[in-house]
Amino acid sequence: MALSRKGKARREIDYWPGFVDALSTLLLAIMFLLSVFVIAQFLLSREVAGQDTALQQLNSQIAELNQLLALERSSNSDFQNELAALQASLQTIESERSRLQSALDSGAGGAAQSAERIGQLQGEVDSERQLSEAARNQVALLNQQLQALRQQIAALEDALDASEGRDRESQTQIADLGRRLNVALAQRVQELNRYRSDFFGRLREILSDRENIRIVGDRFVFQSEVLFPSGSDILQPAGQEEMGKLAEAIIELNREIPTEINWIIRVDGHTDNVPITGGRFTDNWQLSTDRAGAVVKYLISQGVPPERLAATGFGEFQPLEQGVSPEARARNRRIELKLTER
Repeated sequence: MALSRKGKARREIDYWPGFVDALSTLLLAIMFLLSVFVIAQFLLSREVAGQDTALQQLNSQIAELNQLLALERSSNSDFQNELAALQASLQTIESERSRLQSALDSGAGGAAQSAERIGQLQGEVDSERQLSEAARNQVALLNQQLQALRQQIAALEDALDASEGRDRESQTQIADLGRRLNVALAQRVQELNRYRSDFFGRLREILSDRENIRIVGDRFVFQSEVLFPSGSDILQPAGQEEMGKLAEAIIELNREIPTEINWIIRVDGHTDNVPITGGRFTDNWQLSTDRAGAVVKYLISQGVPPERLAATGFGEFQPLEQGVSPEARARNRRIELKLTER
């Protein structure tokens, strides 16, 4: 009966890590999806901001051209009025010339005087004709400039339409990129979680299910006393034996995980909240960091690829349990292994 109860307790302990793995998988998927959403929103906002700037520049150019067009139209109107006045004056002179010519033909008495007057009028007519011709040339030039301005405005409107079309295409591409990125990240998370579950299951078999070696969430936890003497960062023989088994599991894992998954084993060092006094360590930060580094260096010496390892120290600032009891402090002194994506 005692063996039956012990077996039942072991099976209940085995169910709990699977439940925790499922929860951690869900949390990681949500975190990745949120990260992708933030990245997609950032790229979209930057693309839209660039399109808005180009649109503002085009609108500014169109406004300037409209002002120039209005000025040219006003000048054209002034020249048209001047031309009309010149034409009216020309008609008056022609009428006067005709009247004088008629008077010359009807009587010879004032022939000499009429001839002189006719000569003066002829000069005025020639002058008026020259002015009228210059006005016509000016009006033709203004019409050419007006046509050129209209063509520029049409070209700017076409460029604006093309820019708006590219903006719509960019937004569609960004949305499609976000969807594909979500799918890819979700697949990577699922693959990495599957390998993490297999890896932790293998570690449980290799290292045995002892109280001071356990799984907490998505991390494999070693109590510091298993690996290091008190206040030291030098692996003791028992710790080297456990890390040797761990190195074999990591090497086997490296053969199984596809190369396109950029994964690492992160080794995190943690201490309790008792300040360090004396010795070669200045504080708990240094002790936790050096212990994590010692584990990483030993794993590398056993054949684990260095690019698959990372060492981090957290001091006493990431406790598993709050409080100052000896039991709480013992649980907080630990080395954690986490399989994660770089």
